[in-house]
Amino acid sequence: MNREPSSPVEIDDSPSDRIAAAVARFGEETVARRAASLLLGDNEGDEFLLYVGGRHAQGVLDGAPPLYWPEVWGARALTYAWDPSAASAVHRGLGDQAWRVREMCARVCFLRALPETEALVTLLTDEVARVRSAAARALGEVGNRDQLAALATLLQDPEKEVRRAGHDAMVRLEKRPA
Repeated sequence: MNREPSSPVEIDDSPSDRIAAAVARFGEETVARRAASLLLGDNEGDEFLLYVGGRHAQGVLDGAPPLYWPEVWGARALTYAWDPSAASAVHRGLGDQAWRVREMCARVCFLRALPETEALVTLLTDEVARVRSAAARALGEVGNRDQLAALATLLQDPEKEVRRAGHDAMVRLEKRPA
């Protein structure tokens, strides 16, 4: 068994399994609201952190510096559990100083079809390639033809994955009815 003493969750399970356990215990709306709270920087330092962060979260609970990890875990949890009230936290996370938070929030926009086109266009010029790629993928889902020019700039990106994500997003947008 992968539980730490007195831990309510199998901390070595996959994130999807841990979030499913959290949903079973607390309900999806509560999980999404608490995940959004983490994303906003409200780290309550309780057992919920184990559900979203697993073994790494145990270190935080034991006193390791949290850095940006609770925010990342909160955003990641929103890819598995959702409530519309979390949208404003995702919006704010798109501008977070930590690139991992920005990247995960762009993934949430893609998966939850959040129409954050202005923030996502801004992220197309992010200093981190993974953020640029995630923003492009999200725009392919939630954007429109107005973003084609911004996406076209990614075709010259030095990173292959960014070029691919930009191209794929453009193809998706061009196939949509005008």
